Amino acid sequence: MSDIPTTIDGEPGQPASAGWNDAAELHKCEDGGGLFHRLKTIRRGTLAELISFVLSLPDEDQGDYAIQKEGDHQLRIGEIRSLSRRADFPPRPN
Repeated sequence: MSDIPTTIDGEPGQPASAGWNDAAELHKCEDGGGLFHRLKTIRRGTLAELISFVLSLPDEDQGDYAIQKEGDHQLRIGEIRSLSRRADFPPRPN
């Protein structure tokens, strides 16, 4: 039925938070038997910090890295770049 609200108050839902302060690990992807066959952890930090770090690398090197976020979510360069363009992405420190 169309008269049933999607939220308790009947208002539109809020956009899901990306969890910018969630713990995450940066991995260097190595050649092997599959996309995530061998990952080497090289840095730990928040999701926002690691996204900023990857994007500070030369464009041709960015695809060599993946971010492992809490909850076993792996982000490759396409998702990393997409998240960095969100309006709520934290500003980079100077």
